[in-house]
Amino acid sequence: VDVTLVTDDTRLTSRTQATVAHLRASEIKFSMISSRPPRGVGMLTAALGVTTPIGCFNGGVIAAADGSVVTAHLLSPAVARRAVDTLDAHGVQVWVFSGQDWLLRDSDGPYVGLEARTVQFRPNLVAEFGAALDRVAKIVGVSADFELLARCESDVRAGLADNATIARSQPYYLDMTHPRANKGDAVTEIATLLAIPLAEIAVIGDGA
Repeated sequence: VDVTLVTDDTRLTSRTQATVAHLRASEIKFSMISSRPPRGVGMLTAALGVTTPIGCFNGGVIAAADGSVVTAHLLSPAVARRAVDTLDAHGVQVWVFSGQDWLLRDSDGPYVGLEARTVQFRPNLVAEFGAALDRVAKIVGVSADFELLARCESDVRAGLADNATIARSQPYYLDMTHPRANKGDAVTEIATLLAIPLAEIAVIGDGA
C-alpha cells in the first residue's frame, strides 16, 4: 500500500481511484496487501470500493473488506514474549497489535503520532501487555536511533530464528509477524479465496 497505492505522504490520489474503478469496470478484481492492521485500511477499501479479501499485517491476517477477520496467522505466545523481552533489553519502544487493538506502554514515544495518522486510529495505553501476547498479529520495535534498531534486529533474528517473519518496514520500524505473514503467501491465500489461478494474477509493489 504505502508508496505504491498511496503517495509517500499517504495520500490516495484521484488517478489511483480512477484506475481501480477502471479495473472493476473491466471485470478485473482488485485487492491489496499492507503491513497495516485491518482497522488501518478501512479508509482505503471504502474510497476504492474494494469488495475482495485483503491482506493485513503483510498477510498475517486476511480480512474481508469490512475489516472482519477471514484467516489469521498469529505469533505463538512464547515467541511474542521473547520478542518483547528482546526489544525491552535494547531499550526499544514496543507496539503490540492484538485483535483490533494497537497497544503500547508509552504514548509519548517516537512515531506514535505518525502511525496514528497513517492508520487513522489511536493506540491503547497499557501498563503491561499481559494476555494480549497470547493473540498477537504483529509486534513492532520502534526507535529513532536507526543503528540501535539495526543491532536489535540482529538479536531478534538470532532469538526468534524461523519462528517469525522479521523485517524493517522503515528504518525506524522493526516488524515481527508469523512466518506465513508475507505478501507472497497472502497473494496465494487471496487467490484461493477468490478461486483465481496464480497465473492470472498480476502484482505490483514491494515484498520479498
